Amino acid sequence: MDKYKQAIEELIKFRNERDWEQFHDSKNLALAISIEAAELNELFLWKKESESDNVNIEKLKEELADVLSFSLLLAEKHNLDIFDIVLEKIKRNAEKYPVDKAKGTAKKYDEL
Repeated sequence: MDKYKQAIEELIKFRNERDWEQFHDSKNLALAISIEAAELNELFLWKKESESDNVNIEKLKEELADVLSFSLLLAEKHNLDIFDIVLEKIKRNAEKYPVDKAKGTAKKYDEL
C-alpha cells in the first residue's frame, strides 16, 4: 500500500509543479487513458501472434506506465480506491461468468 500511496503522491506532485491540474478534468483523463492505450496497442500492431510476447520491454513499460498513471489520477480525482473497485469488478464478473459455464471459453456472458 505504501508504494501505491507514494506513486499517487509523486504523480500529483509532478502534475502540480507544472500547473497541469487545470487540464486533468475527468473527460481529459479518460481521453488520455484511451490515447495511451492506443499507443500501447501500437506496440503489437502487425506482429504475428508468435511475436507478440517479444515486444520492446522498455516501450511496453513506458506505455503501460502512461495508461496506469492517467488511470490512477482519474481514480484519485473521484476518491476511488483502485483496489476496492477492482475487487468489486471481479465479484461482479464472477457472477456473470460462473466457472462451470465460462471455464476455457472466450464467450461473452450473454452467450454462455
